Order: sequence, then C-alpha cells, then structure tokens
Amino acid sequence: MKVEEITYKLTDWLPTTKKEVELRGWDELDVILFSGDAYIDHPSFGTGVVGRLIEAEGLRVAIVPQPNWRDDLRDFKKLGKPRYFFGVTAGCMDSMVNKYTANKRLRSEDAYTPDGRHDMRPDYPTIVYTQILKKLFPDVPVVIGGIEASLRRLTHYDYWEDRVRPSILLDSGADLLVYGMGEKPIADLCKHFIAKGTLPHHLPQTVYIKKKSAMEPTAEDCVLFSHEECLADKKKQASNFRHIEEESNKYVARRILQAVDHKYVVVNPPYPPLTEAELDRSFSLPYTRLPHPKYKGKRIPAYDMIKFSINLHRGCFGGCAFCTISAHQGKFIVSRSKESILEEVRKVIQMPDFKGYLSDLGGPSANMYKMKGHNEDICKKCKRPSCIHPAVCPNLNTDHRPLLDIYRAVDALPGIKKSFIGSGVRYDLLLHKTKDETVNKGIATYTQELIAHHVSGRLKVAPEHTSDEVLFYMRKPSFKQFYEFKRIFDRVNAEKNLKQQIIPYFISSHPGCTTEKMAELAVITKDLDFRLEQVQDFTPTPMTVATEAWYTGYHPYTLEPIYSAKTAQEKLAQRMFFFWYKPEEKPGIINTLRKIKREDLISQLYGIRKVPLSQPHSNVKKKKK
Repeated sequence: MKVEEITYKLTDWLPTTKKEVELRGWDELDVILFSGDAYIDHPSFGTGVVGRLIEAEGLRVAIVPQPNWRDDLRDFKKLGKPRYFFGVTAGCMDSMVNKYTANKRLRSEDAYTPDGRHDMRPDYPTIVYTQILKKLFPDVPVVIGGIEASLRRLTHYDYWEDRVRPSILLDSGADLLVYGMGEKPIADLCKHFIAKGTLPHHLPQTVYIKKKSAMEPTAEDCVLFSHEECLADKKKQASNFRHIEEESNKYVARRILQAVDHKYVVVNPPYPPLTEAELDRSFSLPYTRLPHPKYKGKRIPAYDMIKFSINLHRGCFGGCAFCTISAHQGKFIVSRSKESILEEVRKVIQMPDFKGYLSDLGGPSANMYKMKGHNEDICKKCKRPSCIHPAVCPNLNTDHRPLLDIYRAVDALPGIKKSFIGSGVRYDLLLHKTKDETVNKGIATYTQELIAHHVSGRLKVAPEHTSDEVLFYMRKPSFKQFYEFKRIFDRVNAEKNLKQQIIPYFISSHPGCTTEKMAELAVITKDLDFRLEQVQDFTPTPMTVATEAWYTGYHPYTLEPIYSAKTAQEKLAQRMFFFWYKPEEKPGIINTLRKIKREDLISQLYGIRKVPLSQPHSNVKKKKK
C-alpha cells in the first residue's frame, strides 16, 4: 500500500529568526522562548510543546534555540522585545545531568544538540540565559520552566558544585517559575497577559518571590525550614524534603513557603491532573514532528531515539527514590484516548523514512496506561509517594486490557509491521494478583503478548539491585520478583522458539548500598549468567529522596542515619563489581573482598579457594546471604 507523504514549508515551524518572523507577516512578537535544546517540533520536546500551546492561545511566538551566550549576545537581541514575556528553559533534561556523568566527566555527546556537540549550551542555561535577558531587557518579565527549573524550585543540593543552593528563582533573577508539565499554567498565563498585560502571582503550579514584610503565612500553608537553616543543619534539609514530596504527590496540595534572605519563595499548589481530552488536545497541536529545517543533514541523537515512538500516557506512580518523574509529571496517570494515539500513529506512518516499525508504544513506565484508583476519592486524600511500594495499593486498578487493546489496534493499522515496547516495564505490576480473575487473566495475556510480539530482541526491566534492604530504600520490589518474571520470560521464549534477551538495569552507590551488597550482587548476577551492560553509578539529582539521603546522611522520612558511598574511591569500589568478568577488575575485586572479610565470595566469582589470613573470621558465615 502506498502511503501519501506530508510535505512542509518553512512557516510550518514556529519562527526562529527575524526573517522567519517576517515571512509570517508579523512586525512584533508576544512571547519569545529561549531553549538550551535544538528546536524539534514534536510532542516529546518541551520547547516545541510550549511554543504550540502559546500559539494555540492566539499569541505570536518565536523560539531561539541554543543561543550563543559567549559573543556580543546578538542571539538574545535579534528578535527584539516581546509584548508580554520571555520564556526560558534549559531543555528536556537538567543541563548538568545531560552534560556530565556521575563521575563528573563529560558525556560522550549532548543528545539534544545537532551532531551531539557539547559546546552549544552553558552549564545551568536557565540561570545564564535569564541573567542575560534581565540585563538587556530589565522591564520584560522572564518566566522559567522545564526540568531544570522545576526540580530546583526550592532549596536543593547541587551535586556538581557540591553545595546547597536556594531556589533557582534567586540565582537566575527570573520573575516567575512554572513547574511540572506546562499545558494548564501556560494557557492561563497567556490568558492573564492578554486580559491584564501583567505578570500573575496567583496561578497554580507557579513559584514566585515575595518580601517577608509583604506577606504572612496562613495556618493552611506548609512552611519549610528556611534556606539558612538548611545550610546550618543537614537534618532540617532532609526533613524539608518529606513535606515537599508529600505535597507534590497530593491531589489537593497546600501552598509551600520557604524563607530565604528576608524573602519567601512561594510555591503555589499544582493544578489537578489533565483530563483525557486536555491531554489529547496537547498532542493534537500542529506539530511537524521534525527538527527545524536549519538542522538539515545533522543528527540529533534524542530525536533519532524517539522519532518513531508514541507516548501513551503521562505520570508515574512508582515513586522510585532516585527518580524525578513524579516530582515533575506527577504520580497520577493521565492517559490519551485510543483515537488520539491512533491518529498520531497514522502521522508517523506518513513520514518519508518510516519502514513500518514503531520503536516504542510507552510512557515513563511502559505498562501504567489507564491505571488509577478504583475509588478516586481515596486517591484524593492520599499522600503516599508510591502506589506500589512497599506493596501494591488495593485501591489501584492494575488492569492491562486497555493497553493490550491499544497494541492490537496499532498493529492492525495498514503500514505497521511491528510495534515494540522500548520503555521500561514494571514487572511487579505484571506479577500482581488481584481479587478479580478477569483482570488477572488480562495481565497474563498482556505479559504473554508483550514477550511474544513486542520485544525487539531485548526487553528492558529495572530491578536496580539484588539486596532487599537496598531495594527497600530505592522503593523497588524484592529481587525475588525478578526471578519470577525471568522464569515467565524464558518460558514464553522457549514456547515461541525465540532467542530474546532480558536486559536488567542496576545502580551502584545508592544510599543504603555497601561494598558488600555490591559483591553479593555480582555473585547473584553471575549465577543468572548476566554480564551487565546497563548499569550506572547513582547520580544525585535535585528533588529526589535518594539525593537528600545521600547529601544529608539522613533518610527524609525517618531522619535515621543512612550510609552512602561518597568519595570517588568508595564509588569505584562499588561500581567495579558490575564488571567482575573483566580481567582488569579481578585483582581489585579479590583484594576488596579480602578487606571486607568476604573471601567466600571470591570462590563463587572466580572458583578460587579461600586463602587463610592471620586472623580467623567467625562472622563470615553469618554475613553470607
């Protein structure tokens, strides 16, 4: 079947230059967006989405992607002064996570930049761009948003500078911060500017600065320890985080106030989650789904990854201790309608280089589509950070049949040869047994079809560790569930005569993890015949419970001390156990196991008999798990 391809002209993208503005017949702009990422007009890239949202409100908007901040600042001046405001974002990722590894080394490439170049954005672009704009145009409001701003909205630990920093509003000088996903706040922000021509401070899901003398906290407010108190006492910083996370996970949250330098940082409560229709509208905006033509002939790694993928839902109720998804997107799942999803798939089919294979039908977690509470009134009163840890909430509807229906409908479309699931799968949801046998049968059918028809050779899952103690700190299920899921995976592969792999992700140096627990992980994964590839050293990022525990030394929910590997030597001592099979790691591993008195693990890893030391170690057997 021949599929009609769509052709585009330059004005189908939002303008990025003076010439492109003039092509539209505009002599003035209402809003100008500055982004640390390349401009990709696609629903997976925040700047493109925000631009289209502003356009949908009837405003004239332009985007300046990756402006040069080191020359005469012509990129910041070229479009002049907007009528309403400048918008600034670092891009789709925190700029420091995007640029540096856990060892603070430069990553191999910048995924959101043409040809992966590293020199197209500064560190902390939100701060750098905003300070430039406030200097050039002091009378124009600057509104910041995106991951970097969202997760730095209050006092936070910055791993790359190894210091506690105040709200990014203070460091940047911005006038307003929009946190989380932007559809509702951006639309209302634009409506307010159209009606009043001023910057609002009453909008939900925004953050602003107010002089302490000009406001008084109310009994309903959540008042945190001040920034100065957090600098002086790590336990107060840890204590703050519990309140921040709980308010972020509530359906109806309180306003948060934090004092800093005779001012208050004021965090207005978030909007309720989007409705299905509202999310569908966001995905139905007139995206070309392509990078701007200025990048013709250049490779943008992040775009290549999602080019033929479809996002089915938003949010994640997993609440993993090291993850920022719920802090930004929220824990309540918002799903697109079947019609919206199929319409986007049809657009992908029309792309000139599409060969019939969708790389992903997924979301933050692949298999949470349409999941919510049976009784949503219970959810509205809940402040649990996770709906599935330490156990699956009995009120959670884990029915996988709606997702299975999406897979089958997509695969039935002319032009689709195969759809794969590239997002991580929560196998604890697949193993959960409910009181409803029809739901259980649906989960079993989903699992069977997922493994048999939607794995492109390798299925991603994230056990993260093998120690139940560490997994509890991570808010992840017991490793026993990984064994159970692997048995199902292997059985289906055998029945279907497939040779697929299961690819587990693991993390070292997470709070609560010791060198001994990493050594035990090495033995367990060896017994499973894994030579690990998908591994990482824990990277402390703003606004996660794990980061606060790592920095402060206290668990935010108990305020009990917790161990974390912090020095480069301690972190490397843990990381090397992932690679026990590499000859160059063997001497270091053997030496370390002797130091921690776990010679029993040497024989399990390398078949080397325990070498007697000068002192007997009667506690070896007690320590062995």
